[in-house]
Amino acid sequence: MIRDIVTDQFSLSQKSILATPEDLPVVQDLLDTIKAHEQECVGMAANMIGVNKNIIVVNDNGKYLVMINPIVLKTSGRFYETEEGCLSHQGVKKTKRYEKIKIVYFDENFKKKIKTFQDYLAQIIQHEIDHCQGILI
Repeated sequence: MIRDIVTDQFSLSQKSILATPEDLPVVQDLLDTIKAHEQECVGMAANMIGVNKNIIVVNDNGKYLVMINPIVLKTSGRFYETEEGCLSHQGVKKTKRYEKIKIVYFDENFKKKIKTFQDYLAQIIQHEIDHCQGILI
């Protein structure tokens, strides 16, 4: 189901709680919602649709990557300043990101994965993990 995008800064600043297999319907709502906004959105966290669970989805060149309870294990490469936009607020804001990140997460089948991401995809994932931590850029 396509959900409304939350713009309330207080709600978005709350830390998400761990997701469980019972939260899998949220994954489908996230996928439906990000696809409805694919022209202006490349990543989405569950709190952006009003669900305070640690779930993100990222558009990886047309394939959607689901990450449940993602945790950054390691950062590497340069730490650079960039500007990012978000459906949850207007305009762009400056932030800093790592070039390369190693993440542990569960996929949409609750299978544990460990994977390294870099460049733009790493940037998107860091943005969405920040959402789960209640960090607003």
